Amino acid sequence: MRPSSSPPRPPTRTQTLPRRRIFAFGGLLGLWILLILGRLYGLQVIDYVKWVTIKRRQQQHTMPLPAERGTIYDRRGRELAIAVPAESVGASPHEIQDPGLTAKLLAPVLGADVSELEDRLEDSHSFLWLARGLPDELADRVRSLGLKGISLQTEMRRSYPRGSLAASVVGYAGLDDQGLGGLESGFNKLMAGHPGRVLMNEDAHGHVFQSSEWKGQAGANVVLTLDADLQGIVQATLDQAVKDHHAAGALGIVEEPSTGKILAMVSEPTFDPNHFDESRPENRINRTIQWVYEPGSMFKLVTYSGALEEGLISPEEMIDCQMGSITIGHHVIHDDERFGVMTVEEALAHSSDVAAIKIGLRLGQDRLYQYIRRYGFGSRTGIELPGEEQGLLKPPERWSGISIGAVSIGQEVGVTGLQVVSAYSAIANGGVYMPPRIIDHFEQDSAVTSPLLRPSRRVVSERTAQLMKHMLMEVVEEGSGRNAQLRGYSAAGKTGTAQKIDPSGAYSHSHFVASFVGMAPVERPAVVVLVSVDSPVGEYYGAEVAAPIFKNIMEQILTRLNVPEDRPAPLIVKKAKPGKPVEADPPPAEISDAVPSDGLAPNLTPVALTNDDAGPATVVLENGPLVTVPDFTGLAQRPVADQCQALGLDLVVGGSGLAAEQFPAAGSKVPARTKLRVRFAR
Repeated sequence: MRPSSSPPRPPTRTQTLPRRRIFAFGGLLGLWILLILGRLYGLQVIDYVKWVTIKRRQQQHTMPLPAERGTIYDRRGRELAIAVPAESVGASPHEIQDPGLTAKLLAPVLGADVSELEDRLEDSHSFLWLARGLPDELADRVRSLGLKGISLQTEMRRSYPRGSLAASVVGYAGLDDQGLGGLESGFNKLMAGHPGRVLMNEDAHGHVFQSSEWKGQAGANVVLTLDADLQGIVQATLDQAVKDHHAAGALGIVEEPSTGKILAMVSEPTFDPNHFDESRPENRINRTIQWVYEPGSMFKLVTYSGALEEGLISPEEMIDCQMGSITIGHHVIHDDERFGVMTVEEALAHSSDVAAIKIGLRLGQDRLYQYIRRYGFGSRTGIELPGEEQGLLKPPERWSGISIGAVSIGQEVGVTGLQVVSAYSAIANGGVYMPPRIIDHFEQDSAVTSPLLRPSRRVVSERTAQLMKHMLMEVVEEGSGRNAQLRGYSAAGKTGTAQKIDPSGAYSHSHFVASFVGMAPVERPAVVVLVSVDSPVGEYYGAEVAAPIFKNIMEQILTRLNVPEDRPAPLIVKKAKPGKPVEADPPPAEISDAVPSDGLAPNLTPVALTNDDAGPATVVLENGPLVTVPDFTGLAQRPVADQCQALGLDLVVGGSGLAAEQFPAAGSKVPARTKLRVRFAR
């Protein structure tokens, strides 16, 4: 019997080979698929962030939008620095079809070189600025060209509406609103705010298909203690003084002693911050805090007040000035005049170096140094301005044998103008030093914040301060400061004449610093004013150069601040018959003697007036062309002040409301700078 089935036969060689190839191909295909999947996993998962970032970098571009910079105001809210819109020219190179033609048309308008502009357009592959802050007329010319790929965008740029006024204080900012000097630099972060940005998505051809904008946050406004009117008075006066004396420069500071507020701070020569790049670098410094110089006799304030405080001298004490010569440390020091025995008060009034040295010797170098430091010399005042110098002051252990004498008269010590005016303000404030400040407050997002006020400190007693004020008043009344006498006000102050150091390190015999610092009115000083003139040609004494400038500035400031006169000048008033002239009496002796003939003081001569209406006629003292006094009845203070300023009359205000009475009467003929008293009532 045959079996039902036969056993399987083994595969032949020709059947096994295709299967192996299929398995090998399948394995390779699977491996290839695994590699692709791995690569895709790496791209989509592991390197996802990397490739998305590259994609965004290629497609998205961010353009910053500067925040609106904060405004700088004076204390009355008048703008000193503002942000104004200005148009800038930008280019998108991908959209420009003919860079050469575009550059040829655009370069003359922008004042650029054609080839350089063409290279910029060809080499760049993303948005770029071609010109920033164009004037309106140039922006209109660019717009009229209608060039593809060239766009105009509105930015904010810095503008200074009052030009050079307070330029060294306010400073200046560059094209990107970056503060480069003064307060613009010192408070740059605060005023700059937080910039915004524009996010632009571009396709492969550089066309923007989507954009989003964030405007950022505006910067803070800064309100100063400066008064633009007072600043203008000091700046104009010093500018003319520099020209008149052919000086290298000058500085002037006005401080309110009771608060330490700086009402005016002037550095000459100055510059226009709207075009700061056209000025010399040395004109952009602030001399009031960055120029260190020897103060000369102004420094005797420290010597005398320290000795008074220690009970070592009294104003009535007699002191021998040794006929103007004293030897100290094998050096002979001379006075400008030969003085014998006089009172301490007279010695200060006539600025005797011999007397100051003898008083300094009584005080001793350690106590003298302590009072120098008390007044703030040798350290920064801390005012809110960048670049302040601390001055030069050696410790007593480094003093030489002559140093006690030199320092007592303001030599071998370097000061800044701000240190000097702050020291005298301490005396004006009853012996209490108020740290000077120039920032009143900040404004941002409807919030008002004040800077942290530094503590005051007592330098000398109130009694010593009162004695010093009266001794300094004697300087003006009878001494070296007679050219600083004011019309209608008492004044106290001190002259200073200091030799400059020449390149060899020795004292120069041709370059000096002439200074005067003073306060008025004496009993309750409203302001303290410092004037220093650098290297005047010809006259160089502080009494000759700086004192008359001080007088000019102080009289205008007291009038502008409506400070009541404490020494009003008498006016001669007579009745006149109709049609007949009034015979004037000679001017009183006290008027003639009180005001020196120094070129700035009036030339006092009587003038007779004719009265045709039988009313009262005023006889006044003539000083140049006469002006007719208007009738101010019923007017408010502002129009009265404006008319007085236009006519050159010094307005003295009393009361409030509308003008009710005035003197001199309406229609009177008076010389310029006459005090016009107007009483206002409701």
